[in-house]
Amino acid sequence: MRRTALLGAGLTGILLLTGCGSSDGGEAELSVAGAYMPQPVSDTMAAGFLTVTNKGGTKAELTSVTSDLGEVTMHETVDSAMQQADRLDVPAHGQLVFKSGGTHLMFEKLKHQPKQGQTVSVELHFADSDPVTVEMPVKSATYTPKTGH
Repeated sequence: MRRTALLGAGLTGILLLTGCGSSDGGEAELSVAGAYMPQPVSDTMAAGFLTVTNKGGTKAELTSVTSDLGEVTMHETVDSAMQQADRLDVPAHGQLVFKSGGTHLMFEKLKHQPKQGQTVSVELHFADSDPVTVEMPVKSATYTPKTGH
């Protein structure tokens, strides 16, 4: 009988601790949607777009992006000028949107020129969260997503 009570108390404690990781606080809960790369017109440079969503109660900090395709840097548009960003925040219960004319990924020193229909793999690296791997489909050079990014 005593053993059953201890086991029940232990399970209750585990369930309470599990609840601490909910979206009301704690860790960032990251997902990626809408990723794509317009087919590059250059054989040395390309751009990439996607949306990172954070359903968690703690902001996440995107620190870098890597790809086997070539070097990847993050850029944002500030006062109509593009500038490289070392870190970008994904707010708690919010999104970081990479879109044409705004924050975007720049691929440089391409190892090959990706073609429409192919997929480019990228890995997003965060300060305090596990990396997220994204398969980015290559779309036509004039592709405009319905989501606006």
